Amino acid sequence: MVTQINQDTVNQALWSACNVFHGTISTDIYKDFILTMLFLKYISDVWQDHYDNYKKAYGDEPELIEEMMKNERFVLPRQSNFYSLYDHRYEAGNGERIDFALHTLEEANATKLKEVGISVFQDISFNTDQLGEEKQKNVILKDLLEAFASTDLDLKPSRISSIDVIGNSYEFLIKNFAASGSQKTREFYTPPEVSDLMAELLDPQKGDSICDPACGSGSLLIKCGRKVVSNHNSKQYALYGQEVIASTWSIAKMNMFLHGEDNHRIELGDTIRNPKILDQNGALMLFDIVISTPPFLLDNWGSDTAESDKFDRFHRGVPPKTKGDYAFISHMIETLKPTTGRMGVVVPHGVLFRGSYEGKIRQKLIDENLLDAVISLPEKLFYGTGISAAILIFKKQKSDDTVLFIDASREFKSGKNQNNLTAQNITKIVETYRTRKSVDKYAYLATLQELKDNDYNLNIPRYVDTSKKEEEIDLIAVHTEREQLKIQLAELEVQMAKHLKQLGLTHNG
Repeated sequence: MVTQINQDTVNQALWSACNVFHGTISTDIYKDFILTMLFLKYISDVWQDHYDNYKKAYGDEPELIEEMMKNERFVLPRQSNFYSLYDHRYEAGNGERIDFALHTLEEANATKLKEVGISVFQDISFNTDQLGEEKQKNVILKDLLEAFASTDLDLKPSRISSIDVIGNSYEFLIKNFAASGSQKTREFYTPPEVSDLMAELLDPQKGDSICDPACGSGSLLIKCGRKVVSNHNSKQYALYGQEVIASTWSIAKMNMFLHGEDNHRIELGDTIRNPKILDQNGALMLFDIVISTPPFLLDNWGSDTAESDKFDRFHRGVPPKTKGDYAFISHMIETLKPTTGRMGVVVPHGVLFRGSYEGKIRQKLIDENLLDAVISLPEKLFYGTGISAAILIFKKQKSDDTVLFIDASREFKSGKNQNNLTAQNITKIVETYRTRKSVDKYAYLATLQELKDNDYNLNIPRYVDTSKKEEEIDLIAVHTEREQLKIQLAELEVQMAKHLKQLGLTHNG
């Protein structure tokens, strides 16, 4: 009987594997090695599991089995197999062998792992001097191969309940790298609770097309896909994304495959300067859902070419050069389908009230009745920044002319360094959003006229009063308590004098 493996065991084994690099290189470097090795190990384990099953069914017929294995989700050349690398781990050249294995794997699966001009592993090299001189590097990589060869990381499908275990492990690593690493490791990560909340708010449906124009590791897209599966028992949806950082794009691609999300299109490039998700006519592709946590306060986002943008994304105004928040909002709005289009974007609070060019863009978005809700989030949710954030919900076709404000800034579970949204916090926010009614000290349903009267300022305290009414002071009760305390003090003085006298000490009180 095959022993089943659970999520915690896999997670702990993966995190222990990171110890191979401690004291040698930083988290933002070795994260690529760990995530890539997990990808290679999983593909190898799936291949081996299926090969063994065919062997049981058809006997020792290597040519027949090899032919049948060509229908696998991933083709695995022998030199790309993790176990081949493991068998040669004591030999010199581990870095070269691993790099060659990845290159060969890419070539054999070009339609999945290669795009025009780029491949998933092209920016990942195990044969790097960052691991030290050749002898030291070889030992480190030998230890890495041995860590992944442990029984706890035997990821054969016969040992795990579903592919979710693998996807969850990948997300576990990404989260922990963000929590413990440098700023560089955090810039592609949206905490899972925020992803859950946004997916619930946008309520993905069967057949929806979903896009994240600054997709990072792809977690938001994957959460939306999971919602369709759990709520509608369907895999009929399509995921699209674009990411500007090559190494993060690679992480997103691997993340998709490890979650079983083969129906995806993740492009590499700058969404604002060079959007790549276009339709067959070269126009911006339109989506049912657009969801993102774009980089906050992005400097030098591309304002120099915005006025001549061939897609006319900035017709409401060009955001300031040093703040790219409204550049992403403008792009996202222009990629919404005219009837079903809905959008969720995480922004710093300044987006709600800053004036000048941003104020004019905000006014036009409100006047067009595109804004549906403003939700304030607790502080310290995002790794690496203490900036307070909010979620803006936009809809292309609304049923009324109101905007719901929710102050969820106190809805969290406090942690040592980070705050977290609990399931109860998320449920409260989502139910309030769907009910769409004012709640004392928590939510307010404002009319467009009220927003205009507030000069289009969306700062939540203007709409949701969370101040506590000062309690009236009962002067008679305070006076009575004061007199009682005076009596108690006098009694204590008498007792103290007795004790001092018994001790032969003089009481000078």
